[in-house]
Amino acid sequence: MSKTNIPYKIYLNEHEMPKQWYNVRADMKHKPAPLLNPQTLKPMTVEELSGVFCTELAKQELDGTTAYIDIPEEIVKFYKMYRPSPLVRAYCLEEKLQTPAKIYYKFEGNNTSGSHKLNSAIAQAYYAKKQGLKGVTTETGAGQWGTALSMACAYFDLDCKVYMVKVSYEQKPFRREVMRTYGASVTPSPSETTEVGRKILAEHPGTTGSLGCAISEAVEAAVGTEGYRYVLGSVLNQVLLHQSVIGLETKAALDKYSITPDIIIGCAGGGSNLGGLISPFMGEKLRGEKNYHFIAVEPASCPSFTRGKFAYDFCDTGKVCPLAKMYTLGSGFIPSANHAGGLRYHGMSAILSQLYDDGLMEARAVEQNAVFEAAEQFARIEGILPAPESSHAIRAAIDEALKCKETGEEKTIVFGLTGTGYFDMVAYEKFNNGEMSDYVPTDEDLKPGFDSLPNI
Repeated sequence: MSKTNIPYKIYLNEHEMPKQWYNVRADMKHKPAPLLNPQTLKPMTVEELSGVFCTELAKQELDGTTAYIDIPEEIVKFYKMYRPSPLVRAYCLEEKLQTPAKIYYKFEGNNTSGSHKLNSAIAQAYYAKKQGLKGVTTETGAGQWGTALSMACAYFDLDCKVYMVKVSYEQKPFRREVMRTYGASVTPSPSETTEVGRKILAEHPGTTGSLGCAISEAVEAAVGTEGYRYVLGSVLNQVLLHQSVIGLETKAALDKYSITPDIIIGCAGGGSNLGGLISPFMGEKLRGEKNYHFIAVEPASCPSFTRGKFAYDFCDTGKVCPLAKMYTLGSGFIPSANHAGGLRYHGMSAILSQLYDDGLMEARAVEQNAVFEAAEQFARIEGILPAPESSHAIRAAIDEALKCKETGEEKTIVFGLTGTGYFDMVAYEKFNNGEMSDYVPTDEDLKPGFDSLPNI
């Protein structure tokens, strides 16, 4: 199909929206290893998980065989406020790079929360409300997940308690205030409000926090408060399931114009965006129907895939959550405070970890200045100020397009633009002032985390 016949933005109508989520585990030959009970080291059951998560979400978490799960009508109704999201042809970027590559991005920033996180937040809030709960607790890194969950809880009239990684709490006050505007309480983590928070502060005075710390506090608060459950914005199987709406829409939009991507790229912190984007395409690859090149892009300062170990590890710093087999830097790993993005979790989704270990996708680690160079280039050319997280994928997409320029190959590249960066201006300011560092942990820095991995 000629270039002129493909619009800048490919929209689906509301009737073309997915009515089911896709569970990639159903097509995986090697299933992700089961979550383990931290006390018994035996696989978690629905009953055990239901003490922490909503019961229906616990069932979704452990379901490795059902390929398609119906999206409840109330969630579909909410999705229609901002979905389907556009698939955009980056014509201006292609022209500026003088590349024969065709570049598309799936833009998930067209809702008030500013990111893809709302796709799972509304689902998890729905199941909490359906179960008759009073509220939920959670953690957030850069703040996208906390913002999305506060919106979803406001919609269903649920209380929302957010533990925000301390460095982000201090660096991103506007993101914090959006959460409070939607009715959430926001606590910098680690804090003095929980037993595990006090313990972490005693062991690491002055720590800037991590997602692992914040998860521990949120779980403790949920388990210790009647009528509350804990919800999580990434990593978990249930979250990748909900986020599959991104990939399903992307595939439907591409199919509309008979476009087959060669390369699919996503940023990777815990795995929600990447897993959601690639799931239906990965399903085709697993079934032997098509072949795609998948690229996971993570920060060099928190390199779970590229330098982590594939092992069972605790999902949180306080070691109260189940153990997952994943690529991990160790549950005690705390990224440098100089790291500006929200991709700061010590581990990676068990699903994506297994796919990566099976050689079904590539992983790259990129440094901060290169990421922000790509972010500003994209903003100036395509007119969207991208989130730092999304900009990891932009960096790799530009690099791949430049390779095509060198070789003359006309590859089709698709990447996930997970959200906007309007609440990340402190990071942009540091980059513009030449104050951003490219800190990369040494092997010696990573050793304590690896040494603390459970012997399982």
